[in-house]
Amino acid sequence: MDIQSTRDLLDYCQRENKSIAEAMIDQEHFKSGKPKQEIFDMMKERLEKMQRAVNEGLEDASEAPSGISGGDAVKMRAYIDAGDVLSGSIISDAMACSMATSESNARMGVIVATPTAGAAGILPGVLFSLHKNTDLDLDKLVMGLFTASMLGYIIANRSFISGAAGGCQAEVGSATAMAAGTIVELKGGSPQQAVHATAMAMKSLLGLVCDPVAGLVEVPCIKRNVIGTSIAFSAADMALASIESRIPCDEVIDTMYDIGKNMPRALRETALGGLAITPTGKQVKERLFSKTKLVKQLKGENSDESQNNDNGIKTASGVIPDRE
Repeated sequence: MDIQSTRDLLDYCQRENKSIAEAMIDQEHFKSGKPKQEIFDMMKERLEKMQRAVNEGLEDASEAPSGISGGDAVKMRAYIDAGDVLSGSIISDAMACSMATSESNARMGVIVATPTAGAAGILPGVLFSLHKNTDLDLDKLVMGLFTASMLGYIIANRSFISGAAGGCQAEVGSATAMAAGTIVELKGGSPQQAVHATAMAMKSLLGLVCDPVAGLVEVPCIKRNVIGTSIAFSAADMALASIESRIPCDEVIDTMYDIGKNMPRALRETALGGLAITPTGKQVKERLFSKTKLVKQLKGENSDESQNNDNGIKTASGVIPDRE
């Protein structure tokens, strides 16, 4: 059993009379040999880690080590609590939870990459908003993660999920598409409707460039995660209304691949184009790199002291590299 396209997926779901989530569990069971209950329990652990990242982010108003993000999730939560949001409770709560997760990531907290750290806020934002605003319990959210995993598996194998390979369309775009299909299935929609939602969400983000300021997954990444939750709900609502994507989902995924391959290197996570080279973006980079170089100098002079006073700016791969 190896599902490689949404066409394969829909054929399997129809033939076996199963949901997308159930298809993913079947595939994992087939590939790993693990019992299905063990597979479910492993996924539940990941959901619990997601929930902790959301809760921590909603309570922590501190800045990230970079000083360019942090505290916005707390502001969003306060705005929602004031009771005058324009987006409605489901979308606004998703925005807050998404931002909380992404800010937790920026503070080097534990997050679940769905499908990447740079796009890790979208799926938990959607899931925990649904948990708060509907009757979906945590076990149902776990099944939602299996739905998202199946869709992400197809996207990753037909295209890519890396910003360095295909721009932010491959990260935020993929995560938004995964979340849209997940919402549909959690709300009782058919596998066909979930796949249409996936296609419509991804179409909306084709061509999105990856231009992180100073090479950090913070600006504009965090707010793109927030916007992704809104797009996911919009695509899901259209699909649940029986609106279909005119372009089949597999063709949309293939198009994302083609666009990414043709995207200039400067717009694929190199921080050499887009918002990263605006005057403000350059100023941020210079400030952060000056700070990092100072830390390196201090380490060279007194390594013991620097271990206790390391204020360097960290990324997922270590101290930010010089991209010049």
